[in-house]
Amino acid sequence: MLSSFKNTSVTDVIDGIIENIPLPHWAIYVLAAAGAVLLLLVVCCVCACCCRGQRKKRRQKPTVKLQPQSQPISSETVGEKKVALVQAGAGGRNSGAAEQPRGKLLYSLEFDAALSELKVGVKEARNLKAMDLGGTSDPYVKVYLLPDKTVTCETKVMKSTLNATFNETFGFQISKATLVKSTAVLQVFDFDRFSKNDIIGELRLKLGQVDWTHIIEEWRDLQEPADMEEENLGEICFSLRYVPTSSKLTVVILEARNLKSTDLDGRSDPYVKVQLALDKRKWKKKKTSVKKKTLNPYYNEAFSFKVTMAQIQRVTLVISVWDHDLMTPNDPAGKIFLGCDAAGNQLRHWGDMLAYPRRPVAQWHSLLSEKQVNATLGLKKKIPLVNNLPALLAQQE
Repeated sequence: MLSSFKNTSVTDVIDGIIENIPLPHWAIYVLAAAGAVLLLLVVCCVCACCCRGQRKKRRQKPTVKLQPQSQPISSETVGEKKVALVQAGAGGRNSGAAEQPRGKLLYSLEFDAALSELKVGVKEARNLKAMDLGGTSDPYVKVYLLPDKTVTCETKVMKSTLNATFNETFGFQISKATLVKSTAVLQVFDFDRFSKNDIIGELRLKLGQVDWTHIIEEWRDLQEPADMEEENLGEICFSLRYVPTSSKLTVVILEARNLKSTDLDGRSDPYVKVQLALDKRKWKKKKTSVKKKTLNPYYNEAFSFKVTMAQIQRVTLVISVWDHDLMTPNDPAGKIFLGCDAAGNQLRHWGDMLAYPRRPVAQWHSLLSEKQVNATLGLKKKIPLVNNLPALLAQQE
């Protein structure tokens, strides 16, 4: 009886409250249901956050550092010169603090004092770090000298492998006095046409510490890349298309990213200049529109040039990025050139364009400094007019 009385009293109270609300009964029920659902969602969200935090704690593991083991040194004689063979891990920079193995590289060094020429050989790479999702890489090696980084050489790209054989040698003109103050840098990259090439590892060789009475040939473990010795100038993406039947070269400037800031507000007003040089002489040029206050401009602007089959083997394409200023001269923000005289990624892009005529070939390129590109190109003044050619030839004779 007492229980029935209590239930009846509660029901009467609820009915009384409902009767005093100036809303239809169905509206009151809908609001009550919505409130219950909202409360349930809040409870579920709180529970989910708590569970996620617990899972993160369980996933955390202590960092493990790998200690590479050094290998014995051996040597052998080649011809009249002694060749030192050093196994991986001997003398590598920061060898005890590598986060994980990046692979090892076999290289050679030889200096010809009579010709003032340094020869850097890139032989093989083994057990490289996989940079692609398929568990492989597309490695190539970039070689240059510091502090005067005016010449940069690159090997060919080896597709889908972690054990590459290059067997390429690069020559650098350098005096003995400059040699002992220089550092040779060998960087192994993973090539990617549509994104930035990832660096796998590098070697930095102080040439003043080398015994030049021998031809040096060494295996060394690749090290973690050091901080870049020069600022990053950004990247640019463009496509090339050549149609032999119509002698038409089309360059489409697509976009650029992470450009160097040249304005006080940390931004720039970039535009791109497209220039052709024939036989090392300036020939034709065009430029894109100016994109205001951005370091990641999008252009998608096409330019066409008349270039015959006889000229396409002798022409050089120069792509340069500039910051537009109204009151002061425009500032150079980066530069790159392609053609049969180019090297590395630039030569590969140009070669792909010639190998697949009528098909546009797009690729990202890292911008270089204007000083470095100009020193390599050595462009002369514009091509003289046809009427002046006989007089010019007579002067040369």
